[in-house]
Amino acid sequence: MSELRRLDVLRAIVEDYVQSREPVGSKALLDRHNLGVSAATIRNDMALLEEEGLIAAPHTSSGRIPTEKGYRRFVDEIGELKPLSRAERDAINKILDDSTDLDEMLKSTVRLLARLTNQVAMIQVPHYDTASLKNLELLSLGSSQVLMVMIASNGTVDQRMMAVARLYSDAELADLKLWLLNSFEGVQLADLSGKLTRAGLNPQQQSEPLVDSVLHALEEMAQAANTQRIIMSGTANLARVEGDFPLTITPVLEALEEQVVLLKLFSELEADSRGVAVAIGTEHHYGQLSEAAVIATTYGADVRNKLGVLGPTRMNYPTSMASVRAVARYLSKILAH
Repeated sequence: MSELRRLDVLRAIVEDYVQSREPVGSKALLDRHNLGVSAATIRNDMALLEEEGLIAAPHTSSGRIPTEKGYRRFVDEIGELKPLSRAERDAINKILDDSTDLDEMLKSTVRLLARLTNQVAMIQVPHYDTASLKNLELLSLGSSQVLMVMIASNGTVDQRMMAVARLYSDAELADLKLWLLNSFEGVQLADLSGKLTRAGLNPQQQSEPLVDSVLHALEEMAQAANTQRIIMSGTANLARVEGDFPLTITPVLEALEEQVVLLKLFSELEADSRGVAVAIGTEHHYGQLSEAAVIATTYGADVRNKLGVLGPTRMNYPTSMASVRAVARYLSKILAH
């Protein structure tokens, strides 16, 4: 019974500290929480929690704050994640359903997740190992420009604007599009660069400068599709909690700019039985993020694709975990259709 009561005290300390950012004392716990015991018992429980390294006294304060170990114990004890409200679920559906292509959907996703959690939201752009060229469009924008739109089999849409020396007719662009699709439709983007040849072009097309521009643009698109990157939103949220980084917030901001760090971190996180991964402070072994916590999960059909949030260790873990999982599930459902 005393062990369960101490966990209740720890939970109360974490919740109060996350809410107020002020060290929590026994009187505050007695006033704010129905723990059903005396102040002396609470003080004794706090002393035992401190001995276990789950809470600590900052400087000379009479109150206590959770340690990294305390946050970990708190997170491990979270049972069922609270589902999002109807309004939150409706907002997710509306924002994601209104997105016009995959890239816009991913940007909408991180903006939404940043708002739901008040943290920095991050999403890994899907791996393209198996994505292939599905369709192409060539559109004349007058006598000086042609727009090429590439659509991949996984829903990705990319486009390039190309300068031209003359006006191309719809028939000319339709013929070039037909040759491109006959030659490259179904080719995996990972292999596209090595297969961009002029085979099958008629003599007139062979001499067209637009062909060079189109092949060059396709190669750029293929290379961009195979470059792993992260889209993020909500970096400004860190300004609200700068005081949660005792030394300086600079290393965290630098880590956010170094996408290779975030990609490696994402690759190392594995979801628990609740469907999310939580790495707190030094648990993720990246010194720049030693005062931060990361919550992530997978989305879509490829388990390598991750989305999540990053913030200070003093974060609302239940809400952030539930939001990350819910947004990932909605996104996966939309992508599947």
